[in-house]
Order: sequence, then structure tokens, then C-alpha cells
Amino acid sequence: MDRNLALDLTRVTEAASLAAAKYMGRGDKIAADQAGVDGMRKMFDTLDIDGVVVIGEGEMDEAPMLYIGEKVGKREANSTKVDIAVDPVEGTNSVAKGLPNAIAVVAMAPKGCLLNAPDMYMDKIAVGPKAAGKVNIDAPIHENLRATAEALNKSIEDLTVTLLDRPRHQEIIRQCREAGTRIKLFSDGDVAAALATCFDYTGVDIMLGIGGAPEGVIAAAGMKCLGGGFQGRLVPYEEAERERCIKMGVDVNKILYMEDLVKGNEVYFAATGISDGELLKGVTFRSNNVATTHSVVMRSETGTIRFIEALHKLNQKPKYAY
Repeated sequence: MDRNLALDLTRVTEAASLAAAKYMGRGDKIAADQAGVDGMRKMFDTLDIDGVVVIGEGEMDEAPMLYIGEKVGKREANSTKVDIAVDPVEGTNSVAKGLPNAIAVVAMAPKGCLLNAPDMYMDKIAVGPKAAGKVNIDAPIHENLRATAEALNKSIEDLTVTLLDRPRHQEIIRQCREAGTRIKLFSDGDVAAALATCFDYTGVDIMLGIGGAPEGVIAAAGMKCLGGGFQGRLVPYEEAERERCIKMGVDVNKILYMEDLVKGNEVYFAATGISDGELLKGVTFRSNNVATTHSVVMRSETGTIRFIEALHKLNQKPKYAY
């Protein structure tokens, strides 16, 4: 794939972030999500790709734009055929309530390389490059904590575990506290939390717990670019979810390793902060209709990681008015 597509993806996430950030703290997560979708969709139309959304806002009859199966890009004769995974607003509740760690995120890979994950839950474990290959989702929690601490040359007491603040995670929290680790809970958005394990400055060492399966694939794409470790297993709570997995040919009992989630080594990943977080700063609106964004864009083939701070003169972007 053309390496310039990586930077083009940043324009896509910037557009979604700028649009959604207008709804920060206004209590309307649906409007924030729709704004992010609209901004992202407009920018996708400018990319020289023949893309198919494999992870999106839902099925065709559930989502007006960026639905699973939707075709995006210019789609010309010579356009690169790619799979697209999107979350225009990861953390809609965070945007609505004015809370941290909301991002706009996109992953892209050659056609057939991203798992079309069903919209259900996934049990996950994520660690940074130093601990990659040292943990296993089926191992007892205390063993994974010890292995991560050893890989990072830390004591268990200095290890920081992050997980969604949900009642379903009370047993994990109990075991982590019993082991003596530090715990950092977050309200929404486990893509950013998984990626945070790969950056020392975030202070996050391992992510555990159950979150969305589509977000698991997106996180795995980013982790692949960063050299981190990610494993997942689908968690069907209803028989209909189990039957859907069977229909899609996905084994709910199987550990999903990185290569199951994201095949090959031509993966592009981009994310832009909507609200301030440990990984990215959020959108800031300044005087004279000017805004700033903070993004990260990565390629797995080269391992290049770029952080981009951009200043947007919105009066000069009438086609993509936010």
C-alpha cells in the first residue's frame, strides 16, 4: 500500500474528531457520534482507495453511514483495495459527559486482512512490546501480572493495571488488589487503553477485562504497529450471539491471537484525540474559528510512529465545515 495513505488516514480521524468535539459535555452522545461519522465519511471520499468497512457503526439497516459492508474512497480502477475498521467516536459517553480519553480511530489493511468481528463482547489482554509473548489470556491473573512485572523490570507493587470500570470486572479488581498492583479504571474506550500499554509515559503496563469485540480488532491493529501483545476471546452472552459466530465461522472458544485479528504486516492505524487522555490531547477550539488536534499515525511494515499536532483554520475548509 502507498505509505502516504497513512497520513491520509490522519485527515480522516482529524475530521471526525473536530466534528464530534463540538458536542463535548453537551449530554448528547448520539449527536456526537453522528457528527463524528459524518466528518469521517466526508474525508474518506477524498482518499484514493477502494475500501470496504468491515468494522463500523453497525449493520446496513442499523447505521446510515459507515455501516459494515459500506464501500468508501474514490474507488477508481487503480485504487488500492483495503479493509477498513472505524470507530468515529470511541467513548461517546466520555464526549457527552466531558470526560477524558475519547478518540476518533481508523485501522486499514489489505483486503481480507482484518477480522470481521461480530458486534459483541471480547475478553482481552494487552501489554507493551517488552511483555509481548510473556502473557496468556488463559493464565491466572497473578501469573500474567508477575510475567509483565518481570518483563518490565518492575515490582508487582509498581505495576499499573487498567480496565473498564464495570461491575463485571470486580473479581479481576479483587485479584489485582490482592496481588498488590496499582489499578487505573477508565469509564469508556478500551482502544486507547490498550495502546497506552505501549508507551512508557502513560504509566499503564497491562490492560485486562471484557470490552467490545470490534474495538478489540482495532486495538490489535494499533498494537501490531507498536509491537505490543494482544489476545482476545469472544464472549457471547446470548444464544443469538453464539449462533451469529457460528454463521460467520468464528470459534467462540478459540484464543484470537494478533494474526487472527489482523493478518500480515501492511497495517495502518490512525487516531486523533477528541478529549484529553493519557495517549492524546483533545481538540482545542481557539479564537477566529481555529482549532488544534493531536494525532498518532502508525505503519506496521516500518514500525514508524508519528505524533502530529495540527492547527486547523476552519474558515478555510468550507467543504468540510465542522
